Amino acid sequence: MTRAKITAFFAVSYVFFTLSSPLQAADGQDNYGNIAEYLNDIYNYDENAGLTSFPILNIPIGGHSEGMAGAYSAFSDDISFIDFNPAGSSMLKKTELAFFHNNWIADTKIESAAFATRFGNLGVGAGIKWLYTPFTEYNYYGERVSSGYYSEGVAILNASYNLFSGYYFSGLSLGVNVKCAFRTMPDFTDNFDNIIGGSGASNSAAMVMADVGLLTRFNFLKGYVSRDRNMSAAVVIRNLGPPALDEALPTVFNASISYKPVRPLAIAVDFNLPLNLLDITLREKPYVSFGISANVAKFLSMRAGFMYKPGASRITVGSAVTLNRISFDINYSLDLLTQFMQPLNRISLALRLDLGDRGRSKLAENVDELYLLGLDAFSRGNIQDARKCWEEALRIDPKYEPARESLAMLDEREKLRERIEDLYRLDF
Repeated sequence: MTRAKITAFFAVSYVFFTLSSPLQAADGQDNYGNIAEYLNDIYNYDENAGLTSFPILNIPIGGHSEGMAGAYSAFSDDISFIDFNPAGSSMLKKTELAFFHNNWIADTKIESAAFATRFGNLGVGAGIKWLYTPFTEYNYYGERVSSGYYSEGVAILNASYNLFSGYYFSGLSLGVNVKCAFRTMPDFTDNFDNIIGGSGASNSAAMVMADVGLLTRFNFLKGYVSRDRNMSAAVVIRNLGPPALDEALPTVFNASISYKPVRPLAIAVDFNLPLNLLDITLREKPYVSFGISANVAKFLSMRAGFMYKPGASRITVGSAVTLNRISFDINYSLDLLTQFMQPLNRISLALRLDLGDRGRSKLAENVDELYLLGLDAFSRGNIQDARKCWEEALRIDPKYEPARESLAMLDEREKLRERIEDLYRLDF
């Protein structure tokens, strides 16, 4: 990595982080409190917040998705899809392996890893998340009487399939995540400072749940030339499952769109409707996420987002630098649910490895070349060579519609020639 690239990466990151730093009053005091009061004035705190179990399910692993404040279900262009839309794997361009570290609130940390690849129209993936925070219990005299770690973990298996895909239509991807989650707590004490054996285990739990998602991509008001579609739409239901110890899971219905008005810029909007499957009247209020992503340079991308949620809004900024097949992501989040006097709330880091595309780009180049060779042969009147080129293109990629259309044109041309010859013979 060159010195210029390193300098550009941290310089642009610094600008983004500076723009999101605390507002300063004339006396130099931070105005985070004013921001929180303003947001709560226009959208009151959600009285049903915190009634569901396994909060780890609501915490993003990091990477591109967190930099866009979770406005990612339709965008889903890298391994971060595994947290937001299980349908993303069958439209993933590259095989990816990624590692994430997220400094959550207080002393809570989240470590994650994910892998995904694609075989034609079939995408598969797997991921793990582990949340842990120190747990210390003190008595009335300030003496430590119990300690340990509270932890939660999630293992994810993913599969999706892209239906109806072709040259002109990217298809409709249907995906499913099957997730196994667990929660462990250390033992705590009674009123006489005696540790109660098994008290932590009685509050621990394990649960199985699922995510189901749909994803499609298409062109809409596209002002640039590219094979990639410039608009995406998605519908997802996350964390479907039975309650854990009489506590509902954080089930969420999501509808989202993303749009690229120009090649280097993308915007996304996600609407989220929480669902309490134990008692629908206790569901949290809906919330929405807005995200923007821009490729500043070939090696550098920036992103920013805002999640508008009752009592827990979030502002995020992030950047990523890519060198060959390695990408480094850094994201900063100002979570307005937490302490407003801290200029830096949370930082997350990610390392993504590009493991190639299983030869898909090379195959696409070969098909394009054969198609162009066929056009060149046709322009010179060499019909047989043109036919051979287009038939070979279809043999390699049966969904390459331009070659199929060109062959159909040749067939119609041949039929027309035969009709003219028949008419000529009838005249004589």
